[in-house]
Amino acid sequence: MHTLTRDRRSYEDAPDTLDVFTRLAALPEGPERRAVREELVRVWLPMAERIARRFRSRGESLEDLCQVAALGLVKAIDGYDVERGAFESYAIPTITGEVKRHFRDYMWTLHVPRRVQELRNTVRIARRNLQAAGSSEPTVAQLAEETGLSQENVKAGLEALGSFKALSLDAELAGPDGGFALSETVGAPDTALDIVLDREAVKPLLRHLSQRERRILYLRFFHDMTQSQIAKELGLSQMHVSRLISTSCSRIREQATRELPTRTHGEKARLKV
Repeated sequence: MHTLTRDRRSYEDAPDTLDVFTRLAALPEGPERRAVREELVRVWLPMAERIARRFRSRGESLEDLCQVAALGLVKAIDGYDVERGAFESYAIPTITGEVKRHFRDYMWTLHVPRRVQELRNTVRIARRNLQAAGSSEPTVAQLAEETGLSQENVKAGLEALGSFKALSLDAELAGPDGGFALSETVGAPDTALDIVLDREAVKPLLRHLSQRERRILYLRFFHDMTQSQIAKELGLSQMHVSRLISTSCSRIREQATRELPTRTHGEKARLKV
């Protein structure tokens, strides 16, 4: 096995691996080539881990970042051509790009266009620099001056800062009367919307019923009167009222499902209830 040596090059503690890469390129697929490749990964891994540590304050664990950087290192080793110059000049942007791609593809809870992600990063760095210079919370105008962006783009970048991670529905928010959970601000489905189409569909069909049948259905379904109350109101027997309700509803359901073939299966099922 070739012994790797170290000398001072363009990257701190960069190992001298030019001869090893030349050897790797000449080897066919097999155990010897895999062993040389693994040795290159081992000696260059500290550089990949140093790159990973640059991103450790962005919400991802350092262990996961090092794994992503290691994958970027393997990609750099496989794609490197000794004619391109020093390995590190090719590997550093390759590894850095892999880590950034990890954030773009897997760390954003909400989908944000790449342009807005770039605005976010520009605004984030500018805000950090201004805060380090003594500004407690830079204004939009200050950030625009610092970045050279328009205030509209700065606002888009600031909004994107809140899209990197989504709040849990159990998150506590501050309010004038004390704290409350985010879930309390989320609306619930309006079940009445499910029957809007059904009501509109049966309206013209109701006109084909007799006046007495329409009256009975109106009292039953809009006044919530019982069959006994309706019978007393109209001077009929409760059994007769029950039969009229049943036959009227059956007729309307049959006509509605027959005349509206484009309805979905779910809508037809509701009409049959």
